[in-house]
This record gives sequence, C-alpha cells and structure tokens, in this order.
Amino acid sequence: MDSYPAPENLHELRILEQIERDPEATQADLASRMGVAVGTVNWYVKRLVKKGHIKVTRLQRRRLRYLITPEGISEKTRLAMEYVQISMGMYRATRQQARDLLSRAREAGFQSVTVLGQGDLVDVCRLTCLEQSVQITSEDVDAELPVLRVSGSAVMLEMPDV
Repeated sequence: MDSYPAPENLHELRILEQIERDPEATQADLASRMGVAVGTVNWYVKRLVKKGHIKVTRLQRRRLRYLITPEGISEKTRLAMEYVQISMGMYRATRQQARDLLSRAREAGFQSVTVLGQGDLVDVCRLTCLEQSVQITSEDVDAELPVLRVSGSAVMLEMPDV
C-alpha cells in the first residue's frame, strides 16, 4: 500500500483546523477534541508558532488566542490535500487488494464471503464485494466460506479447510 500520513502532519492539520474553528480554544480543549495529551498539543503549537503558521496573543493573564497566519492557511491547505491524496491511495490500494482476493475466492468456487474487521477499510471491502457481485454473509464465521479479514491496514483472505 501507499505511504501513510505522517502523524505529525495529521496532528498539525487537526490543530490548524481546530484553531480555525475556535481561536480561543485552550490547549486542553484542543487536546480533548483531538484525543491526545495536552503536552502533545503544546509541542505542536510551539512548532507551528516557530514555523510561522500561527501567532499567539494574550487575551488575559492565563488566556490565549491563536491566529492562523496566511502561511498557516497555505500549510493547512497543503496538509489537507496531502491527507486526501494519501487517503485516496489507501482506498484504491485496498479496493485492488480486495478485488484480487475475491478473485481467488471465486476461482476456488466461492460466491460468498464473510467480511470481518473494524474501521473504514472494512466498508471499502464490503463495497468491493457488492461491486464484484460477491455475497457477504452475516458477521458469524461460516467454517465453509472464505473470510475476508481486515486487520489494521492489511486485508487477508482465509480459505476454509475443505
């Protein structure tokens, strides 16, 4: 599969998006919205300030306001485009991998599979099954049918012992 977005780029993008929505958000607010530690947000905010992508102004003694600079807006756009390109690459690669695995199952005489896993890539695999006219059985594993299993970013085909 293609490369994945660097976590730092994704964090920077998410921080820039959150600041754009709410310039007076605290670092604790940002951390809560992003599901990361306050220290992580603090590190990225300092990095974004150093790069000139955001400016910080003091509103009150302990209250700050973050402003995205024109360079920050440009960087947010670049990061968003990079994220979309990487996501689409993952989508295309997952679809192709699922098509190849479904082709193997069909060559072995199967017209149905069970799809297991969690996350967006499971949905991509389900859509690929529909596109390829391969029936999807219930979430219960049928020992006589192949299993298209998604684990993280990997898609595997487990053939039955028949």
